Amino acid sequence: MSEQRVELQVDAADGRIDKYLAARLNNASRSEVQRLIADARVTVNGEPAKASYKVQQGDRIVVFVPAAHEPGPVAEPIPLDVVYEDEHLIVVNKPPHMVVHPAPGHAGGTLVNALLARYPELASAGGDRSGIVHRLDRDTSGLIVVARSEKVRRALQRQFQDREIYKAYLALVHGLVQPSWARIEAPIARDPAHRQRMAVVRGGREAVTEYHVLESFSHSMGAAAGDYCLVRAEPHTGRTHQIRVHLASIGHPLVGDPVYGPRRRTHLPLARQFLHAEQLGFRHPVSGSRVQFAAPLPPDLGHVLDLLRSA
Repeated sequence: MSEQRVELQVDAADGRIDKYLAARLNNASRSEVQRLIADARVTVNGEPAKASYKVQQGDRIVVFVPAAHEPGPVAEPIPLDVVYEDEHLIVVNKPPHMVVHPAPGHAGGTLVNALLARYPELASAGGDRSGIVHRLDRDTSGLIVVARSEKVRRALQRQFQDREIYKAYLALVHGLVQPSWARIEAPIARDPAHRQRMAVVRGGREAVTEYHVLESFSHSMGAAAGDYCLVRAEPHTGRTHQIRVHLASIGHPLVGDPVYGPRRRTHLPLARQFLHAEQLGFRHPVSGSRVQFAAPLPPDLGHVLDLLRSA
């Protein structure tokens, strides 16, 4: 899909960048601008923009606007593992190898296509994203919340932006991790040398991940040979590939990660990175009560753990 490059020179300080751009990008809404910022499609003076940034005189802002595409996603009768639903939102346990929403190369078979078949009203909740509030990588399994109206979607987005959402992932990493608990604070941006990857980059967007070691494994023979740790990773920000990049940056990449993992392939029977969104908690945007959900490890990841525990 092609995109339009829009370059703006700021004549005078003019408040938050999302509001500034919303008034200048063909009447785009602030939520649409915030989505462009979250997708790393906005730079200020050559650096990735933050939604809270206040524009200053002389700033050079570049926006990469995706081209509109028609038709929108179509409903497909794909089975869904619905953990919770009410009239306002849905929590789904996404399987691995499923893309969240249509994109170049993935026009069908996505979570959005499956959701539209079961919840037709989502066609009006968030445009072609159909109520999607946040994303998981294609090969990451686990919990994702979907809004059933645009009002609820905006309310949940605000909780993500205000860091009120609790997210916890289970990850199997290479090596014996020390210390057993730590907080990784390292900015993330596009890797200057490999634009398809993310990396810890000075001047990138703030990124914070807390991890806890749950189990350690050390084996010298067989398919399970090597040192591994099962960790619970809790991202406090929501950068692209954040957990994968942060754990790799401290020398403990995810087992099975084809992008940030070691070149030497593991002998463990795994066809994807070992990463599962196990827990998700937030304030219900209508009732105001705190809700929390959990999803067990899928069979492919559980099998790997059983192998390590029995070796």
